[in-house]
Amino acid sequence: MPYMGIARTNLGPLQTYRMILDELSKRGFRIGFSKHHWAGDMPFGLVLAETDRGMVAVRWSLGKSFELRIEEIDEDAFEDFVEETLDYIGGD
Repeated sequence: MPYMGIARTNLGPLQTYRMILDELSKRGFRIGFSKHHWAGDMPFGLVLAETDRGMVAVRWSLGKSFELRIEEIDEDAFEDFVEETLDYIGGD
């Protein structure tokens, strides 16, 4: 089953991307491929990772410090989460 995550960060997009991947690794996810979506004028983004435990999508936004919550969800909820986030980032 896929995973959905919500992250808060006080870092820039590139550092946040790295921090999310590092945190996933610490939690036992082995990452095979990942990508990061964000728009320069928006204070949030989406990290997608293919892992040995399934797909992971993490939506991040600005906060006072770094924190990450993840949970296992069903495939339909995962697809909706990713689609809604990408639509919003893309301005659709």
